[in-house]
Amino acid sequence: MGKEFELKYAATPAQQQALMEGFGDFTEIAMETTYYDTADGAFAEQKLTLRRRLENGVSVCTLKAPAGVNSRREWETQAQSIEAAIPALCKLSGWEEPGLLAAKGLIPVCGARFTRLAKTVELVACTVEIAVDRGVLVAGEKQIPLCEIEVELKDGSEEAVTAIAGYLAHQYGLVPEPKSKFRRALELARR
Repeated sequence: MGKEFELKYAATPAQQQALMEGFGDFTEIAMETTYYDTADGAFAEQKLTLRRRLENGVSVCTLKAPAGVNSRREWETQAQSIEAAIPALCKLSGWEEPGLLAAKGLIPVCGARFTRLAKTVELVACTVEIAVDRGVLVAGEKQIPLCEIEVELKDGSEEAVTAIAGYLAHQYGLVPEPKSKFRRALELARR
């Protein structure tokens, strides 16, 4: 099981640019995400996130579950479709429930298309990935802008990454974004 700990911030393009100038070269990744659920919303009801993301054309399927404030348990596998990924995600997570829920049939409910500019930064107390995301959240024909910065713990303590993220938020005037991309896209789908 992997654990993801990250802090998200809403940002303007100018704030994103200022932050990137402070850290040098970033790696560009084209992201196209589709979030799935059953017709009756069984995954969302269980607070589970099921997604397929093309990362520079590579299909990565992910199952996420809550694990506390700013944290999620996360399992990933490469697969060409979300249905093909379900057995591997069940095995990785040790849960049968996602497979049982998916047996009802999966449908795309919302998604995101964005460019991620990412940089890994090694600090004394932790290693973080700074991700600058810009694009759109989508639900059918509806879309809203996506412009945010994520600071994700790769190694070290949660306290250290929280301090670093807090410093960056203060330095660049960033506003905390408490909702995940999925939650915001799902809200758009429900409008």
